Amino acid sequence: MIVTRAISLLCIVFFFVVFPVRKGECCEFTLKEDRFFRLQQARSWMYQIQDLDTDEAIEALANTKYPLLVVEPNHNIKDTSFNSRDMLQTLQTMSNGKQRLVLAYIDVGQAEDWRTYWQDDWVAPTSRKPGYPDFLITVDPDGWKGCYPVAYWDKRWKDIWLGSDGIIAGLAEMGFDGVYMDWIEAYDDEQVRNYAAKSGINPALEMIKFVEEIGAAGKEITPDFLIVPQNAPFLIDEDPERYVWTIDALAVEDTWFHGKADADWDDPEAGDLRNRYDGEWSTENRLIQYKKYLQRGVPVFSVDYCLKKDNAKKVYNESRRAGLRPLVTRVSLSRISETPPESYDTSVNSIQSLLLRKK
Repeated sequence: MIVTRAISLLCIVFFFVVFPVRKGECCEFTLKEDRFFRLQQARSWMYQIQDLDTDEAIEALANTKYPLLVVEPNHNIKDTSFNSRDMLQTLQTMSNGKQRLVLAYIDVGQAEDWRTYWQDDWVAPTSRKPGYPDFLITVDPDGWKGCYPVAYWDKRWKDIWLGSDGIIAGLAEMGFDGVYMDWIEAYDDEQVRNYAAKSGINPALEMIKFVEEIGAAGKEITPDFLIVPQNAPFLIDEDPERYVWTIDALAVEDTWFHGKADADWDDPEAGDLRNRYDGEWSTENRLIQYKKYLQRGVPVFSVDYCLKKDNAKKVYNESRRAGLRPLVTRVSLSRISETPPESYDTSVNSIQSLLLRKK
């Protein structure tokens, strides 16, 4: 098995697909980069999921030089009319003509009451009892309004996301390069785990399975559709090889600093907070956990929330030493960061990561 994977890796090290093109009497060759290769090459990125509903905001983001963007698709928000395809076409081409990756932000571990899938007869859960449908388990533990952790293994929830008419297929058909999945940590939420235990469900394995199914749904449309979970770095411990095969990168929040839930951009608590870093969630332990991904060739993109430039500088310096691909912004994610990464050498050897990769 190891030999077979090593041979496969050598075949995809350069991650170019070669197509012969006839031109007159000669046979020339053009090269097409694979999305996974481009993701491996991306050393900086930008993340904006609010206030991206105007031409001005979209143009501002398009005019940046980041090779990877994570954005809110906007088309599945209630009572709004938004052309996600037009936004995507604007964002995917950089000012220098090069293509950039654009991932769609989705929350697969929580139901959001402003989404078009939220039905009129649905009833939000409370901290004490589930809602209706009963896969709506509880309220967000960090205080994000309108967000409700779900029984993500429930077929009714999966049907919203999977299949030919599901959200994932729709995003792939629009042309998104992949999905950036929030609330994968649902598997570790106390109330979700208690709910799963009543049915004999292993929440960690069910989450890995759900991520696999999401990947399969995207790849039905786009064979190299990217799968990037946010947070839940300990999920790899449930089945390391299976999980690594399932994802293309890991993204993590709050390694050094976090912000208060629902804080606006200019709120003094939109970043620089340090009150959730004890025990296994200490910065040191998080970095140890991230190494399990890095050692297997999985890139780790980090986002921390800071207002103070000294804190931002600390994050960039320490995260790069740890091998991460950092961004420092504010927790509302409603503007382009005012503390962007400085220019630095992007020639870091991504081939090494590819060789480590179990793909």
